[in-house]
Amino acid sequence: MNKQQVIETVDQYYMPVFARYNIVLSHGEGPYVYDHEGKKYLDFLAGIAVNLLGHAHPKLVSAIAQQAGKMIHSSNLYYTEVQATLVKQLAAVSGLDKVFIANSGAEANEGAIKLARKYAKTLNSDRVEIISAQHCFHGRTLATLTATAQPKYQEGLEPLPGGFKYVDYNDIGALKAAVSEKTCAILLEPIQGEGGINMPDGDYLKQVRQLCDEAGVLLILDEIQTGMGRTGTMFAYQQYGIVPDIVTIAKGLGGGVPIGAFIASEKIASAFHSGDHGSTFGGNPLVCAAANAVLTEIEQAGLLANTQQTGAYFLDALLQLKKKYPDIITDVRGKGLMLGAELTIPGRDIVNSCQEAGVIINCTAGNVLRFVPPLIIQPVHVDEMVAVLDKVLAKIKESA
Repeated sequence: MNKQQVIETVDQYYMPVFARYNIVLSHGEGPYVYDHEGKKYLDFLAGIAVNLLGHAHPKLVSAIAQQAGKMIHSSNLYYTEVQATLVKQLAAVSGLDKVFIANSGAEANEGAIKLARKYAKTLNSDRVEIISAQHCFHGRTLATLTATAQPKYQEGLEPLPGGFKYVDYNDIGALKAAVSEKTCAILLEPIQGEGGINMPDGDYLKQVRQLCDEAGVLLILDEIQTGMGRTGTMFAYQQYGIVPDIVTIAKGLGGGVPIGAFIASEKIASAFHSGDHGSTFGGNPLVCAAANAVLTEIEQAGLLANTQQTGAYFLDALLQLKKKYPDIITDVRGKGLMLGAELTIPGRDIVNSCQEAGVIINCTAGNVLRFVPPLIIQPVHVDEMVAVLDKVLAKIKESA
């Protein structure tokens, strides 16, 4: 099919839930992707923070191919060595004890909510309430989109499940006031991704951890976007001196292969018994092999250090653009290779102009440019991206 045929076919048969860009991607290599017509793009979106190793990474490709030649699926009625290797690694890097492997971030959060409620009910049958933060995003299942305190994702899907409450992010006073004898857990993103790369203030997360300990409430951290080295440490919470009771991950864990997980302390995980949770596909040999390859490469290739160093270089470059275009960029924020630039104008046209110039970026929350490139990028790639963005912003300034 040619480009137009692909677009028309998808539009005809796929449910109309995505606002797609008018390009047809064909393949990728490293931090670059190519469209159906051979045009090259520098990918600073990475499948929305998924392709940690870039595209067609030889070690990831090899691990998937080798495992596919052995066994793709077996179900969790049986043990596999590749799954054993993965859950041991995840427990080690998280500082927690027990892992459940799911198929997506939404499933991971759904499982975390179930576990939190199941544990709370072993102590007090009235503890069912989950508190989350305004502008968060936790998924699109009925429970996780209810936990997502953004009405635009909820409208038309009522009645929504009960037992959820929202407070402003970074407002510890509001959080303390919201906690009651019915609260079983607080669910937060260490850095709000879809909400606009919103950062925690000072010791906010430490205060939340202390509040949870004092109130006997569980702390669930959604690290689906921030986890797997995205912020320069394996988990963002490791930079704030805390450990959650439950953490959820997905996106980068499989380097592009669909996988998610939630990880909990032994004490909390003990609330689950045989039959309390499950997944047909979760933790199958293929996805476990991919995740093991990603974890191994993060360590062996020094990607955490690269994320810190290249992220600092990138942050400085964006701050220079802010100085150059103060009427367009009002703030630059983030950690590692999860950065955002807040604008005084809607960001979609900037995204489109960058795409036309061969750079893929993203806009979230309407006016925040989001940059979540592969963790393999180097300063030269930052320079390439920033040069394009500079030209786009210069044109906007000239036309203002």
